[in-house]
Amino acid sequence: MEIFFVLKSRFEKKTYKCGCSLRPAGWTHQHSRGPEVAARRHFVNLSVPIKGKRNMAGLMSNFGHYTHAVVRGVPASLAKEALRSSQAEVDLDKARREHKAYVEVLGPRLGLEVVQLPADESLPDCVFVEDAAVVCGDTALITRPGAESRRRETEAMNRALKDLNLNIVEMTDENATLDGGDVLFTGREFFVGLSKRTNQRGAEILADAFKDYAVSTVPVLEGLHLKSFCSMGGPGLIVIGSSEPAQKTLKIMQQMSDHRYDKLTVPDDLAANCIYMNLPNKGHVLLHPSAEEYPESAKVFEKLKDYMLIPVSNGQKVKVDGALTCCSVLINKKANI
Repeated sequence: MEIFFVLKSRFEKKTYKCGCSLRPAGWTHQHSRGPEVAARRHFVNLSVPIKGKRNMAGLMSNFGHYTHAVVRGVPASLAKEALRSSQAEVDLDKARREHKAYVEVLGPRLGLEVVQLPADESLPDCVFVEDAAVVCGDTALITRPGAESRRRETEAMNRALKDLNLNIVEMTDENATLDGGDVLFTGREFFVGLSKRTNQRGAEILADAFKDYAVSTVPVLEGLHLKSFCSMGGPGLIVIGSSEPAQKTLKIMQQMSDHRYDKLTVPDDLAANCIYMNLPNKGHVLLHPSAEEYPESAKVFEKLKDYMLIPVSNGQKVKVDGALTCCSVLINKKANI
């Protein structure tokens, strides 16, 4: 693992829309470079005022604590109709077996209470529930997915999270798009990837929903989502793919953050999508892609000696751009919620 140090901003955090005239002194504003110039994007800190300082040590001590997981069944329509960037053929039966094993890890093996939503054949991508909501603490932001064909997926998710008595914030602005797969929560702050599915307005609404945390936007240069090549591997640990686009995005994250993180670099970008948990009687747990799929990356995960490492097969859903985090929404439900 490597430790990287980040730049410190020297101004009071506020919400800033993109525009050079809004740059406060002492902040590095990220302009587009190279292939991004045509997109004319700016990547900025969207931090909002904090009402009193939160105890960061306390926040991090709870990072990875989960009690519930929301998942959804695999529809038969996934094989032929799900959105995808490749034309690889999906074995539906195998996809369902892989998903069943994934759910069994979350429930029987790790002890989470699993809320299983039924598959909807009219929504081929509905198994990828992560894109429909972002949950932090007792607040759930119901997103507005970037693909129009996926917008109705939020309806069942909305009902499920209401049944869990979470505070619901709905993204209703028709100019906003946000997929949960573009949202990386580190326990200290949010990074939101600006991608084909998520735009600046979606990131601004997320910043407004989670006012206690800094929110920064970063470019997604390749791949579907930000978490197509990175995820959290533990408190203060970012798992990142080794490709040049992934490393460039990480560099921007370094510059936007007020915090320092460790990084664990894996050879395969898709293998960088993992699920970290910190659970009673189990400690640090990491669900990661199997050695059968990414043998060299699996060797890197073995460096995490104090972890319960759980390899999870995802070979079929990855053919339709699905990763491990895509298939669940994890919740830490306090007893008094």
